[in-house]
Amino acid sequence: MKILMSNDDGVFAKGLAALHRTLATEHDVKVVAPDRNCSGASNALSLHQPLRIQAMDSGFYSVNGTPSDSVHLGIKKLYDSDPELVVSGINHGANLGDDVVYSGTVAAATEGRYMGLPAIAVSLTSKEGLHFDTAARVVLEIIRKLPSHPLPANQILNVNVPDVPYDALKGIQVTRQGRRHRAEGMIEDKDPFGRQIYWYGPAGTEQDAGPGTDFYAIANGYCSVTPLTVDMTAYQSLDNMKEWLAQ
Repeated sequence: MKILMSNDDGVFAKGLAALHRTLATEHDVKVVAPDRNCSGASNALSLHQPLRIQAMDSGFYSVNGTPSDSVHLGIKKLYDSDPELVVSGINHGANLGDDVVYSGTVAAATEGRYMGLPAIAVSLTSKEGLHFDTAARVVLEIIRKLPSHPLPANQILNVNVPDVPYDALKGIQVTRQGRRHRAEGMIEDKDPFGRQIYWYGPAGTEQDAGPGTDFYAIANGYCSVTPLTVDMTAYQSLDNMKEWLAQ
């Protein structure tokens, strides 16, 4: 299978290298990733600067843009015919619950889906980053199932994997997104010239994290696989909205 890989941690990230190393044992893989860390970039596109692709000694390609830029350029400029799958990651840290709204890792996968391709986002749920190979192996196993169980045209998979040895995983659970409490306040500081500056504070704690959620699966030692729709229409509200607007 022809696979395009990207991420949001940048072209030099350990998770990217680990995933490529594993997927390349069975697939034809090209890597196109941002030239720097773009965590939190979401689906941003670089509309006000030219983009450049640079071939690296590793065989990867770097782009002076966002994760979405990287996937778009990779599909349009590095393939004579489209790849068959886009895989984004392995992110160094979780993408659970509300995180997916801001995640460049998930955004790279959704860009692949917007381009008409099945796509998977994968994250290792710790900052230590000790077992990227575990997450890579999980993704390889999921990809093996795709020919007989193709993804719906309006969905991607968001995969989160505990940072443990593969044999310590309890299994895989299909989950829904959990939800966090409201994020903590902004952190105020001064720059060297005495001007006021602000940093984002920590993410909110888990609020909706019970059985069936991605938070619950990870907390109990399971890999979480959440199907996400890329069409954000609230179809269940269409009829009620029509009635409301007609009054």
